[in-house]
Amino acid sequence: MIDPKRPYSRIAIDKIFATRKKAMQKEALIRGSDGIALYTDCYTGQILRGGERYDYEHIRSSEMLHSKFKHILTDEQIALVVNCPENVSVTLRTINQSKLKQLMEDWMTKSNNITKHNINLKLTLSNLKIADEGIERMVNSLMK
Repeated sequence: MIDPKRPYSRIAIDKIFATRKKAMQKEALIRGSDGIALYTDCYTGQILRGGERYDYEHIRSSEMLHSKFKHILTDEQIALVVNCPENVSVTLRTINQSKLKQLMEDWMTKSNNITKHNINLKLTLSNLKIADEGIERMVNSLMK
């Protein structure tokens, strides 16, 4: 029985997030080919190397997705949705800390964030669409 009023919890989300980050790190080390991880920031397009100040990022926040789906999915299923490959990426720590749990679309309209953080609008909008499509696919597969 799913309790649609249950509070937000990150226990299941963080467990799968840790696994997703390890897989991403392994792939980034292969891309780097020199023992240093190589990523591309999902909002700026900037190349990020291991040791730089970046964070793994839920493009659509875990709390927002929990609120949206808690009436139809278990916490474990929500964790799979939140951590689908299309919704987890890497961005500069300054962007991640500034964005917090806001929708990226809302964050970009505030305080000159696009210019301040050198956001590549086309790339960002593309990654938001990809995340939304991945989330939808995951939800649909879990609902079957």
